[in-house]
Amino acid sequence: MYRFLLTPRWWGINLFVVLAIPFCVFMGTWQLGRFEDRVQSHEQATKQPDPSTRAAEPLDELLPVDKVTSGRPAIATGTYADQFLVPGRELDDRQGFYVLNLLRTDSGKALPVVRGWLPGTAGSVPVPAAPEGEVTVTGDLQASENVNSNGVNSRGGLPEGQLGMISAATLVNLVDYDVYDAWVTLPETEAGGTGGAMKPVPAAAPQGSGLDLKAFQNLGYTGEWFVFAGFVLFMWFRLVRREAETARDVALGLVAEDAGAESADAESAGADAGASERLDSSEAPEVPKPTETVPAAEPSETANRP
Repeated sequence: MYRFLLTPRWWGINLFVVLAIPFCVFMGTWQLGRFEDRVQSHEQATKQPDPSTRAAEPLDELLPVDKVTSGRPAIATGTYADQFLVPGRELDDRQGFYVLNLLRTDSGKALPVVRGWLPGTAGSVPVPAAPEGEVTVTGDLQASENVNSNGVNSRGGLPEGQLGMISAATLVNLVDYDVYDAWVTLPETEAGGTGGAMKPVPAAAPQGSGLDLKAFQNLGYTGEWFVFAGFVLFMWFRLVRREAETARDVALGLVAEDAGAESADAESAGADAGASERLDSSEAPEVPKPTETVPAAEPSETANRP
């Protein structure tokens, strides 16, 4: 009954099923692993002490920035140079912008320092001047932003002096000196009141360390891939069952083999014959019917008498 599974058509179906199910299981397992990694990172982050409460360390000792060093206080000494405004940044449910200055260090590289946040539109609000001379800053270390970071403007087209993304890759195109692949945010207003009305920008948690929406998307994708695997298997069993039932009906004589094809041929032949008959009848010339003649009546004998 199941000999049809060895036909060329079913070899193709079986090969697809054999390849599709392991692929779906692999992708589902991979998405589940991504979700478990995010959960583990979240648990590790909650067990560790607040990075900002640790003792400050020199900047070079905390680089490169990772999930462990992100948020740690870093110390750097240098002189403030170029200043940029970072628009479209929200703080306390209010729209505003960051004030960022590049700190030229003794190593020749510059460290981006977010001195604070101001409400309003960048370029239309007065910005307090940066301290002059050599300064030592202690700020919470942050990794360079990317297109997935909150508040980033990757569309470009900003006015001169404004920056859409705090990253070394963006800043090296705007200045003629090297920039650290990191930045710091000052946890307090600058000494001497030069910060004015600027508010400190709190350090953000490193990406991928929390149970955010992306973590639950990985969990949803896990379920989808396993559902796909089950659907492929279900459809294969359904096709096999239908094919087996058809073969059984043919074997029992309930359904004639190729009956559908013969019936279609018969219907086609009948249709052709009917069309031919109609064509013949329409093309045949009409034969006029002969008119019946009434014989003339013979003259009556009484009428001929004198």
